[in-house]
Amino acid sequence: MDRAFITGVNGQDGSFLADLLIREGLEVFGLVRRKSDATNWRIRHLAGEERFHLVDGDLTDLSCLLRLLAEIKPRYLFNLAAQSFVPFSWDAPVATAEVTANGVLNVLEAVRSVDPAIRVYQASSSEMFGKVRETPQTEETPFYPRSPYGVSKCFGHYITVNYRESYDLFAASGILFNHESERRGLAFVTRKVTYGAARIKRGLQSKVALGNLDAARDWGYAPDYVRAMWLMLNQDAPEDYVIATGVNHTVRELCAAAFGALDLDWNKYVEIDQRFLRPAEVNTLLGNPAKAKQNLGWVPETSFTQMIAKMAEADLKRVDEGITWEI
Repeated sequence: MDRAFITGVNGQDGSFLADLLIREGLEVFGLVRRKSDATNWRIRHLAGEERFHLVDGDLTDLSCLLRLLAEIKPRYLFNLAAQSFVPFSWDAPVATAEVTANGVLNVLEAVRSVDPAIRVYQASSSEMFGKVRETPQTEETPFYPRSPYGVSKCFGHYITVNYRESYDLFAASGILFNHESERRGLAFVTRKVTYGAARIKRGLQSKVALGNLDAARDWGYAPDYVRAMWLMLNQDAPEDYVIATGVNHTVRELCAAAFGALDLDWNKYVEIDQRFLRPAEVNTLLGNPAKAKQNLGWVPETSFTQMIAKMAEADLKRVDEGITWEI
């Protein structure tokens, strides 16, 4: 039985990827930090699954990664762990760089040292494009990051390319555009809106405060995107891919879809708060997934409206059931 090692398994993508790999017949080992128990709700449903194992560790500790890879002996490694909340990267730029940038180097060095045959997936990000040089963005579009998070992701991306070319590692990066789901954290704008709409629907709050309503993103559904990760590591050769829907939506459209799914008029409940504007805003991100479609046969299966409706309905259920820990 092939083994897969997932860093950040208790995050949105990690939890969906674990589900997928178990369905594919793999034994899955997921790395979590001991202090991150609060986010383990995303993988609670896997408790008792005999092919799923949690291991404690930290990307900033190379010796830990060396030991775990030697013990687990995975065929596949998916590096999804990061400080992934862009606004917070302005508050904690050093901590962001330690995990999101240097953590990638530790993973690659551990693979090179323990078993160079391990197939590595690196989670790159559309935030690397930042102040975009062209629209839509492809694998060849130059990067111009606009946050400490984006800069850190650029380092992780290029060090992956460097190790692939220097040490002949099977290391592929997915340049994933925004992707959301019912398992998204409450700090992210999509979940903030759907959860706020659900609470407003039940009379538990009156407003949702947001920043730039004109910011546009290429939003897709996380389960679709983890399927692309799996496809990337099952090709004959490692390559980097833009994973996106190719369709843009603004925060205004997000509000309309979320509140509309619960039969509410978003204009009555959304207000602008200057605190939520970024120091350096990224206004428009739009990906071109043509290479993924051609080489991987990958296309997104869930539309933006369907995704936001799923999220709003899941949050309404949470509100009705009094679930407060799934944040």
